[in-house]
Amino acid sequence: MVTIPPGQYVPFTKTARGAQAVPVGAFLLDEFPVTNADFLLFVRANPQWRRSQVSGLFADATYLSNWANDLEPGRLAPADSPVVHVSWFAARAYARWVGGRLPTMAEWERAASAGYRCSDGRNDPELNRDLFAWFAQPAPEVLPSVASAKANFYGVRGLHCLVWEWVEDFNSVIDPAGDAGPGGNLYCAAGASDVKDTGDYATFMRMALRSSLKANNTTGSLGFRCARDTGTAPGGKAPEGNLATEKSR
Repeated sequence: MVTIPPGQYVPFTKTARGAQAVPVGAFLLDEFPVTNADFLLFVRANPQWRRSQVSGLFADATYLSNWANDLEPGRLAPADSPVVHVSWFAARAYARWVGGRLPTMAEWERAASAGYRCSDGRNDPELNRDLFAWFAQPAPEVLPSVASAKANFYGVRGLHCLVWEWVEDFNSVIDPAGDAGPGGNLYCAAGASDVKDTGDYATFMRMALRSSLKANNTTGSLGFRCARDTGTAPGGKAPEGNLATEKSR
């Protein structure tokens, strides 16, 4: 895992908490999104989360629909590609199984705010070029390996331009403290005028997606990664690689 240093997250809207910065303490974050190989370990150990057995309350009809069957991801879901078609409930259960948790929205946005070579990615031309190229293309039928994703300034890979990712409090849009309420009115024309940066298209897209989701929803471009509080890793140190790898040792 990668240590994200303490910092802050400024809410997307001007009125959320008065647009005051939300302090974000240091935390650990998976370097890569959870892969199909990682998630296979989870469903093997937890039969209730297999595709044929999962409750409809916790995952919709497309849960793991790109897998060949319950215990075989198959050609559409390579072992080293990010797992998708997973619900928030499933992602949260996985994170708990490996002794972690999902990152909060403030934590995720804090980590994702970095560019490739600096801690503030807002004016990183290479990152912006990659983001717009990714937005312009439909999600491929077979996702690339997580190893192909570029590392940002903190060493985290694939926060952008690979898949969207679940966060713990995804339904607290727009303010991570929950003041704006689920959904809010950001995506009406009048509501959009309240955002702090109307040119921040990438954050518009993330917030729009989050506001549209229900916890049992799954899509072919939505995955997740795990977080931990600092100092909580087994043996008093951060594990290397994804948490599932640590669990399987």
